[in-house]
Amino acid sequence: MQNSNLAKALIINLDSGERIECLFNPNAYTYTKQNEWVQGAGAGHNMPQLEFSRGMPATLQMQLFFDTYVLGTDVRSAHTEAIWNLMLVDPSLKDAKTQKSRPPRVRFQWGQSWTFDAVITAITQRFTLFLGNGTPVRATLDVSFQQSKDPADLPAQNPTSGGEGGERLWTVSAGDTLAWIAFKEYGDSTQWRRIAEANRLPSVRRLPLGKVLVIPND
Repeated sequence: MQNSNLAKALIINLDSGERIECLFNPNAYTYTKQNEWVQGAGAGHNMPQLEFSRGMPATLQMQLFFDTYVLGTDVRSAHTEAIWNLMLVDPSLKDAKTQKSRPPRVRFQWGQSWTFDAVITAITQRFTLFLGNGTPVRATLDVSFQQSKDPADLPAQNPTSGGEGGERLWTVSAGDTLAWIAFKEYGDSTQWRRIAEANRLPSVRRLPLGKVLVIPND
């Protein structure tokens, strides 16, 4: 049974600002990252030299559960349709060069722990309970998200300012954690201690919104 004190997970349409609250938080999720390596020259050796080709976008997979049996309303119109629509092309979202429309970009956010900016690549919807007239009142959605931005390409959140020694500055926003900030700034989430020590943070679990952090130089 899920802890009722947990903040509700959200799926946010980054293009429109629409926020879709998950009726129940996922029981688990899977986060995957893959790199692509190719075989280089190997003549005269037991095996060819592996050469790094490229990093692949991270993926996030989870199952969401929705139930409207007590209310007797259609689970699709009440909940799942809004998520399903995030897979549909929005005519108002056009690429400036190709003039081709696309589905919206989204953000999965769960409380203050972390966020994941992505596009939805797959949804499998399964209905498991119906009213006597055939109205579905219980459904599960298997949702696959694919990372839409390389964290290494994201600028610091206050790019116009720097510290006295040329350090970068980061303004804390909702969902930020020290590990996530360290990953974006250094490419290594384990470097969060450097940021905590540089800013003499009394608590590393909860970062005050709007606080400006000094990011030590590499």
